[in-house]
Amino acid sequence: MTLLRRVLVSVLIVSIGLPVHAGMLPTQSALSAGGRERLASLLERRDVRSQLEAYGVNPADISARVAALTDDEAAQLASRIEELPAGADGGATVLAALLLVFVILLVTDILGYTNVFPFTKALR
Repeated sequence: MTLLRRVLVSVLIVSIGLPVHAGMLPTQSALSAGGRERLASLLERRDVRSQLEAYGVNPADISARVAALTDDEAAQLASRIEELPAGADGGATVLAALLLVFVILLVTDILGYTNVFPFTKALR
């Protein structure tokens, strides 16, 4: 075990002395690299492909066009896709609205302004 530790320590010491060429990566280039991958993963989803086919668009053509985008265009498109409402949280919004209406009707029913819920008569 000590031989393994000595070898490991020796390798680490040698690797510390090796020259490293590191530089700063601009934020825009980091974002653009992720944009193309994000678009490609989006196009691989089954629901997206079926919707594209419903619109009469060939998914292979879309993949080719995404590959032809510049890094800046891909980053811009990927960021806009995330900002646009796609209905992913539409169910939560509807549920919150229904809950708000229920609470308002319940409070007004308890106060006697409305007569919507029969179970609130016992609370008056």
